[in-house]
Amino acid sequence: MYCSLSESSSTAHPSQPFVFYCMRTAQTLSGIVARRFFNTSTRIMASGKTLTVSNINPNVIKMEYAVRGTIVIRAVELEKELAAGVQKPFPNVIKANIGDAHAMGQKPITFIRQLLACIANPSLMETDKSLPSDVIEHAKAFLGSCGGKSAGAYSQSTGVEIVRKHVAEYISRRDNGVPSNSEDICLSGGASESIRNVLKLFINKGSGKKVGVMIPIPQYPLYSATIEEFGLGQVGYYLSESSNWSLDEAELERSFEEHSKEYDIRVLCVINPGNPTGQVLSRDNIETIIKFAQKKKLFILADEVYQDNVYAQGSQFHSFKKVLVEMGEPYNKLELASFHSVSKGYMGECGMRGGYVEFLNLDPEVYVLFKKMISAKLCSTVLGQAVIDAVVNPPKEGEPSYALWKKEKDDVLASLKERATLVEKAYSSIDGISCNPVQGAMYAFPQITIPQKAVEKAQSLNQQPDFFYALELLESTGICIVPGSGFGQKDGTYHFRTTILPQPELFKDMLARFTDFHTKFLAKYK
Repeated sequence: MYCSLSESSSTAHPSQPFVFYCMRTAQTLSGIVARRFFNTSTRIMASGKTLTVSNINPNVIKMEYAVRGTIVIRAVELEKELAAGVQKPFPNVIKANIGDAHAMGQKPITFIRQLLACIANPSLMETDKSLPSDVIEHAKAFLGSCGGKSAGAYSQSTGVEIVRKHVAEYISRRDNGVPSNSEDICLSGGASESIRNVLKLFINKGSGKKVGVMIPIPQYPLYSATIEEFGLGQVGYYLSESSNWSLDEAELERSFEEHSKEYDIRVLCVINPGNPTGQVLSRDNIETIIKFAQKKKLFILADEVYQDNVYAQGSQFHSFKKVLVEMGEPYNKLELASFHSVSKGYMGECGMRGGYVEFLNLDPEVYVLFKKMISAKLCSTVLGQAVIDAVVNPPKEGEPSYALWKKEKDDVLASLKERATLVEKAYSSIDGISCNPVQGAMYAFPQITIPQKAVEKAQSLNQQPDFFYALELLESTGICIVPGSGFGQKDGTYHFRTTILPQPELFKDMLARFTDFHTKFLAKYK
């Protein structure tokens, strides 16, 4: 719990709207306390309405999504207050809470945006003589696969056919020739939509026990929020912070056995490279996970959206599909859904909402039903599908766009690699903070030592200690991070997630503000 009802109703500062305190309470209270709160204040506000918080789906009340939670809501309010001329001890808000590369100053890849421009406005292909010929050819091929040769037409529910074909070719190249079939691929509005669609298949209220879904702790809150919303059972397995967030079979066994009486455990989720932890799984680690899944007859969900983001020397991305197939029988018969997205990597096209899922060994009858289910939403955005096409079918060597595309891609990844090292070293040098190397992805997940007096202060406010720390940081410096409690962590430890995305000058400013705050925080609660 993050704040008490009395705090939210009676001590709100004039510069901090009451809605902030209500939302802070609403997003974190659960069970009886949540129902009591909503059944009083919210029901009064919703008097006479057919749909109220007292009769809404209770899972929507219980679910939490820390990456866009209370602290982020407050950060947006602070931005508005600064814009209105309210004086703060900082000039701007730095949003280090989310992996949104373009929002942090990354420039779009020219090839992707030129392709989008042609697809959205085909007349440019006739009038803009500066456009490279391969961009025009690519755009014409894409539009030729669209209804009416327009991106404004619906696509198939599974996605534009030529894009799915290109995705299959990309996967086969990535996996050194392991076959991929476009019929096993469905495009979606980002990877998140596909992940939610697959998890939705496991909702089965008539089976007695809830279906259990094994997820890493720490984890990306999409999983815990979706599991709660869908009425599934969360089965957390801990990553080992002392060995750079690796995973061992004994921990998988412990988690499975401890939860098997309560849940019918049927799904194992893996995030590689890791979010929020930034680790890259070794091939041996992946084989261990696959063997465990085969032994327990688990469906594997492989979240691989950061597959282009590998920085550490000696680290390498291995797809679960490739490893599973190369291991041979019986492992190559396992059911697998693997996901990718245009939001991360070198492209960072978060707002375009493009992603896909590839299925392996899915029951054909289940796949028919899956496609029926997603058809109710018609299709994902066609321009988002065009971005997927640009990512999986980029310029080839010798084509006019290749040299610039290659330079821009390499520059982005080199800069991210440099910042990964910089962030880890910077936080590790601060008293009371330790940070594992950022091997991949876009985040660091430092552990912080919070003084006992600060823990007690947080508890007096019904707040998690790391939430209290993060909120104090935001109000004092304008830096927006996500407390580790939003991702899960071992009891008695405290963390926060920060992106490595701020450009070098902004990061220097951020680090100076952070270090000053942290020093004062430790002194205040010593």
